[in-house]
Amino acid sequence: MTFGERLAAAVGQLGTLCVGIDPHPALLEAWGLPDTPASLERFSATALEAVTGNAAVIKPQVALYERHGSRGIAVLEGLLADSADRGVLTIADAKRGDIGSTMAGYADAWLRDGSALAADAVTLSPYLGFESLRPALDMAREYGRGIFVLALTSNPEGASVQHVGGENSVAKAIVEAAAAENQDGTPGSVGLVVGATVGAAVQRLGIGLNILNGPILAPGVGAQGAGRRELAETFAGASGVVLPTSSREILRAGPSIEGLRGAISETHRVLGEDRDIRPEAD
Repeated sequence: MTFGERLAAAVGQLGTLCVGIDPHPALLEAWGLPDTPASLERFSATALEAVTGNAAVIKPQVALYERHGSRGIAVLEGLLADSADRGVLTIADAKRGDIGSTMAGYADAWLRDGSALAADAVTLSPYLGFESLRPALDMAREYGRGIFVLALTSNPEGASVQHVGGENSVAKAIVEAAAAENQDGTPGSVGLVVGATVGAAVQRLGIGLNILNGPILAPGVGAQGAGRRELAETFAGASGVVLPTSSREILRAGPSIEGLRGAISETHRVLGEDRDIRPEAD
């Protein structure tokens, strides 16, 4: 089964919400935890416990594990493995992008069966040219995993690259290249990252998200200000699953698992999804 098919099945059961697992130092402190690898492990395990059965996807922010060195990477490896055991899909938010054998190395790390860092999908940067991602695109297809390519991000600096060209923008070319990878009729496994707060940029640049036939990762829900109205405006006509992502808005409800589950429930409500939240894990 492809990633696109597995994602569609999971979303059909548990809704579209993707919970970002972002162990920022400030969040660790708010949870009463020191900034250590041991705290990182406790934070990650608690968040996963709250998510299991209540959301389809998590998105661990790789940089916040890397900052703890090898011990932090070991925690991330454990989180990815535990998520797989629990049936929670994972998107490694690594934003990797390079050329040739180096890109092949990143693909091997994040997408190959048997790799300790293998996630269900990974975020990639196409700004060395979309075809620079070919090793990862091919490996994802081989192993039934997914790719999310940065297209329209919400940071102010992104427009200086992504919007260049107007109606023939860099972002539009990325969307079209991603859509070309999803032509076999099944739910596509090559998706995009499009910020939920980019507003009218999609329409202004003439970008047709209806051509993608793949998933869209939509960070910016909650603390960054996006809600149901912004999602409807930005992603009107999108042909694939849209995954609104919330991290801080949910995570700051910890360290109580009940608090985290309450925040997950409220986010589902904001998204217009009526989900029954499990009071405790099986």
